Amino acid sequence: MKKASIYGIGLTTLFYISLGCLGYATFGNDTPGNILTGFRKPIWLIDIANLAVLIHLFGAYQLFAQPIFAFYEQWSAKKWPNAGFFQRVYTLNLPFSKSRSIKFTLCKLILRTLFVLVTTVVAMMLPFFNAVVGLLGALGFWPLTVYYPMSMYMSQAKIKKRQFKWVMLQVLSLVCLFISLVAIIGSVADITEHLKHAELFKIKL
Repeated sequence: MKKASIYGIGLTTLFYISLGCLGYATFGNDTPGNILTGFRKPIWLIDIANLAVLIHLFGAYQLFAQPIFAFYEQWSAKKWPNAGFFQRVYTLNLPFSKSRSIKFTLCKLILRTLFVLVTTVVAMMLPFFNAVVGLLGALGFWPLTVYYPMSMYMSQAKIKKRQFKWVMLQVLSLVCLFISLVAIIGSVADITEHLKHAELFKIKL
């Protein structure tokens, strides 16, 4: 877990800081939320980058949506244990393959599809989607990336209060908390500014 956190968070931080610095160096205050929309040429390279983003989002959506699916499907199955909508499993044989098949319930087929449709429509309605993502990221950064992992580490390592390591970890936590608060304020200000001239299903690139 320690190595995964170091490599995962370290590489992600390096990537985003580099992207932010290079974007600001190139476009200044006019840096777009989606950095790819700021470039016009070469078209083929931009298309490849957009395709890579699309592939990334397919996987990321599945990763973040699965806990939500699992939560409401388990809750529904316990709430209505005899309902065929939640319990009955259907099997669909795949063409050109006798040994493989897809198993699903009507709950998974219908509710998951509706969830994807609703979230897609909501994302399309918000022309300031980047500001919303920034706010969600700022809200989740300190508790999920700093506070909880740090608390678990101090408990596991049996670091006592007022030790040098404990003090340094608390200072780091406070600095990250301050950064999160500043990011939240900036995101709220950005959303408020966008709401003044927002139009549904319309975005100016």
